[in-house]
Amino acid sequence: MTTDIASLVTGFSRSLRGAGLHAPPSATIDFARAVALLGTDNREHVYWAGRACFCRREEDAEPYTMTFLAFFGAVSNNDLRDSRTTPPTPSPALANNGGDADSHAALDDMPFPVAYSAAEILRTKDFARCTEAELAEVARLITSLRRRPPMRRGRRLEPSRASGRGVLDMRRTMQRAFSSGGDPVRLVRRVRGDRPRRVVLLIDASGSMSSYVNTMLRFAHSTIVSQRNVEAFALGTRCTRITRELSWRNLDAALARVASAAPDLKGGTRLGDCLREFNESGGMGGSARGAIVVLISDGFDRGDSAQLAEQMSRLAYAAHRVVWVNPLKASPGYEPLARSMAAALPFADEFLSGHSLEALDELVQVMAR
Repeated sequence: MTTDIASLVTGFSRSLRGAGLHAPPSATIDFARAVALLGTDNREHVYWAGRACFCRREEDAEPYTMTFLAFFGAVSNNDLRDSRTTPPTPSPALANNGGDADSHAALDDMPFPVAYSAAEILRTKDFARCTEAELAEVARLITSLRRRPPMRRGRRLEPSRASGRGVLDMRRTMQRAFSSGGDPVRLVRRVRGDRPRRVVLLIDASGSMSSYVNTMLRFAHSTIVSQRNVEAFALGTRCTRITRELSWRNLDAALARVASAAPDLKGGTRLGDCLREFNESGGMGGSARGAIVVLISDGFDRGDSAQLAEQMSRLAYAAHRVVWVNPLKASPGYEPLARSMAAALPFADEFLSGHSLEALDELVQVMAR
């Protein structure tokens, strides 16, 4: 790569930044390598190489085109020439005309190969607006969320790595004393170790949640197969434990078993009755005690709101933290004014949306606290 090309590319990148475009050093280096390979004979090739390197969004095309025409229109052919090539001949689409109407019309007719990441677009897209193909990609991306299980202080003692902490371990201290002539040169101590805290996922599988149920079940499946001490329940007209069904590694087989185990999927919902059934069948004294309980629901309930408030109070008393995930929270102007939400929300420690991959990533971080 010659010094002329390096200076040219650097100046063009600086002009793009002046026009408000994001032109990081990595894109500038890629553009310089592309120009070194393509040469500068055909300005149309140079244009598309820069557009692929610097344009990340559709709205970047117009300022990029204006900057390209202004910059390269003011540069002579000798300045554009690589020492290994002959002087270039400007193409009709990018002639040295300062960016007139004909040049813009030619550029508008060209295809638009924007360099973008589908994962970045899907991160903020509402699951309810995703196509089937996008939901399949979301299911794959959900498995890539970085999960860290919540930890709690255990009861068992383990050797301490920090001196001066914990209780004295006489047995190990005396064992090590034999190697130093019977003198306990180093005191060995023990401290209470950390253990994973249980996570309980309560998923509203009613008809009003139909746009999100499958994605939330995929999220629960990925959490169960990647962490220990995770329980999952489907809430509809009754409370159904689906932990064993979601434990299958194959996602399609797991979802098929969930559909068989919970025939009330995407039907009606009675959150108060389901939470009462959960609390009385082992939630209070078993799975929910000291756990992170994540309740995923839009809050639409056909049951008694007073009963829901009572059961939420019992659940909050037993659990370490209660996280309510409502996809409608992301809607503009949303307020939890429904009777069930107004009755249950005071007993939740966190109120999240969970409507997109970005929101699920936030939920993963909250669960790990």
